[in-house]
Amino acid sequence: MSEKSIAVDAWESLFRAQVSVLRELNAAFPTDEVSFTEYDVLFNLSKQPERSSRIRDLNSQLLLTQPSVSRMIDRLVGRGLVEKVNDPADARGRIVRLTDAGFAVFRRVGVRHADAIVQRVGGALSAAELKELAGLCDKLRAGARR
Repeated sequence: MSEKSIAVDAWESLFRAQVSVLRELNAAFPTDEVSFTEYDVLFNLSKQPERSSRIRDLNSQLLLTQPSVSRMIDRLVGRGLVEKVNDPADARGRIVRLTDAGFAVFRRVGVRHADAIVQRVGGALSAAELKELAGLCDKLRAGARR
């Protein structure tokens, strides 16, 4: 088997696994407070210093188009889960900040979402395999070569 076909087969396997797991997690997601994609915004903001991010930096972390992210942020602002403030370093830029109410929703929903992740992902892999998977995915994200 050539290196090219090995890489393509690995990608196909990763992609199909992602689709399968995401469908199941999306179906099990507790949508009574936020949607799956809204939660992703709250999750990404929660991981940033001061729970804040420039909108353009947030865009790079999400699988949504820039206009979709902007509309979603406006909806989250309207619900008091995030706020938009001017970027002091760039008069044209805007910063999105997770509010205390938004962080509380993130944590509440996150606990339930984590239970589904543990059941689906943790139920299929051992602890050693989960660590190996995390390491491999981190390596892929970084673009490292062996």
